[in-house]
Amino acid sequence: MEYLQKAVEEIVEALSNSLKLVEPNQVNKFIDILLEAKEKNRKILVMGAGRSGLVGRAFAMRLMHLNFNVHVIGETITPAIEKEDILLAISGSGSTTTVVTAARIAKKVGAKVVAITSYPNSPLGRCSDHKVIIYGRTKVAGKKDYFSRQILGVHEPLAPLGTIFEATVSVFLDGLIVELMHRLGKTEADLKKRHATIE
Repeated sequence: MEYLQKAVEEIVEALSNSLKLVEPNQVNKFIDILLEAKEKNRKILVMGAGRSGLVGRAFAMRLMHLNFNVHVIGETITPAIEKEDILLAISGSGSTTTVVTAARIAKKVGAKVVAITSYPNSPLGRCSDHKVIIYGRTKVAGKKDYFSRQILGVHEPLAPLGTIFEATVSVFLDGLIVELMHRLGKTEADLKKRHATIE
């Protein structure tokens, strides 16, 4: 249980620190983009690979509860992205091939790309119309750095791979749903009415 406790404490601390660095202006513009899409009934397509994709799916579910026209890329019933639709692309590194490819296709058809990433100058960051930067460890450090890290007392975090990014994005997007609820005048009871009844 020693590593469990240490890891939980480290994740919670890192998550809190990362969320404090999120720029309010980036968040406000993201909210405006979402609300405009809802008002004009534009499609919001959510994309992410691996665990980032799971975080995106959870966010898409809550947007559906708020009656947004939302879909998850990769599902068989997901419609084509069209001009003025929104692609929400989630990638810590901003270099995930499938996510970057989807963003480039969206741009070609005239859709708006919103990226959630740790790297604003990544391929995803560069091709997006708007970015929300959420910092987190997204890659394993290189072997060549091991001894210098040990000498300097810098140690690898206990949480593996992109856990910090994914956990931070998950909490951020859940908080964003609460903000949207208040702006739209929706309650938990309203969301529950649209929750799946066959599970």
